[in-house]
Amino acid sequence: MANSAPGSTRLSLPVVMAFSSTALPIAAIGLVMAVYLPRFFASQIGLSLAAVGGAFTIVRLIDMVLDPLLGMAMDRTHLRMGRYRPWLMLGAPIVMAATYMLFMARPGAGEPYLVGWLLVLYLGVSILTLSQAAWGASLATDYNDRSRVYGVIQAVGVVGAVLILLLPLALGKQGEGASGVHAMGWFCIIAIPVTLALCVLITPERVAPDTDREKVTLADYWNLIRRPEMARLVFADLFLALGPGTTSALYLFFFHDARGYSGQQTGVLLVFFIAAGLLGAIFWGWLAQKIGKHRALIVSTVAYAITQSALMLIPPAAMQLAIPGMMSVGFVSSAFILLVRAMVADVADEVRLETGKERVGLLYALVTTTQKIGTAITVGISFTVLDIVGYDAAEGAVNTPQAIHGLELCYVFAPILLVFFGGGALVGWKLDAKRHAEVRRQLDERDALAAEAGLLEAVSGVDIATQPPR
Repeated sequence: MANSAPGSTRLSLPVVMAFSSTALPIAAIGLVMAVYLPRFFASQIGLSLAAVGGAFTIVRLIDMVLDPLLGMAMDRTHLRMGRYRPWLMLGAPIVMAATYMLFMARPGAGEPYLVGWLLVLYLGVSILTLSQAAWGASLATDYNDRSRVYGVIQAVGVVGAVLILLLPLALGKQGEGASGVHAMGWFCIIAIPVTLALCVLITPERVAPDTDREKVTLADYWNLIRRPEMARLVFADLFLALGPGTTSALYLFFFHDARGYSGQQTGVLLVFFIAAGLLGAIFWGWLAQKIGKHRALIVSTVAYAITQSALMLIPPAAMQLAIPGMMSVGFVSSAFILLVRAMVADVADEVRLETGKERVGLLYALVTTTQKIGTAITVGISFTVLDIVGYDAAEGAVNTPQAIHGLELCYVFAPILLVFFGGGALVGWKLDAKRHAEVRRQLDERDALAAEAGLLEAVSGVDIATQPPR
């Protein structure tokens, strides 16, 4: 196991769990948005597949512009209660309001309604996701402890996703169709304030000092994109989002229409898929500590290609084979977001060492933006392709063999190629445990000097930062 950076401490499990708790409703909302909400508006509300796909694409393209602005605002925040804590508190009510309006939508709601409230929901989710990710980077400063913390965040998110999937199954017939989506909405609305209270009241926040006190600008954003490490991570994250994003948008159509599973069976399969991510989050966090984050991520992309391809070998309506098949895919794909987020935190330390500026919010804005681009592309293009091949998503529709075959190709094989591109971007990665330990050592020494200078400044009234170096 790699050495820890000097001055770094391993966070206690209660603190990590409290901090990670907000991942539960965020993951639950994200799952419903990716899997159930498009079908809900197409089948229950009455919008066409093209309209639903277009709405999600439009919103993602607009929403992704907000992330760098939010990241810059977070990096500029210097309040007594913290840098990221107040943003987490701001995002919660926004998400709650938009969740109610979307998940409780009634037939007749048009595309403008969907676009408008999706914009509000994505704004709130962006605030929650960015503030938690950036806070996690400053909370866990050790190379290996970051794999552990982001692994717990991923695991808690899996729990939230499993609970949201089990809800309509537990309701039986009452959980089918629109009623199931309504129940999911209420679950998320209640869970958000509960988990928010756990996080903000228990988790400490250490605001790192800026040795360079200039304001963050858009030029800083583009400079970060041009960094070789971040360019690699952004490219990898985009393609790692495109792959699973394609399967999320087409999941219900593929297993119901192409593979012959009932609505209840597709729900059961999805529960096993998501639940496997709980074990996956623990395993990939452990493996990252043994062989390094980038190597673990490359291994996961190869394993994804194998497990995803195996789905086509499973006979239709064979639950006894489909369950382990879906569990293997869920286990493997749980590595993608977890390890990329932990690697971004390492890059953030290197950036602060070189520039003297805190850029955690901006750095995470880069990868959350790629996630949004990936989702926008997959929903929009996948639904458009299904329209082109003649696939009809209406309840009770009979599709041609050609349309079903097109659906199968989109679901199974397109994601494999995309994920391979993502893994290939990390071959030759340099910021490993040894390099990061040296970065943290220098940061800890400089932070100690900055804290001493701040104390002298407070006592003497002289701005130490404006004095010439000795």
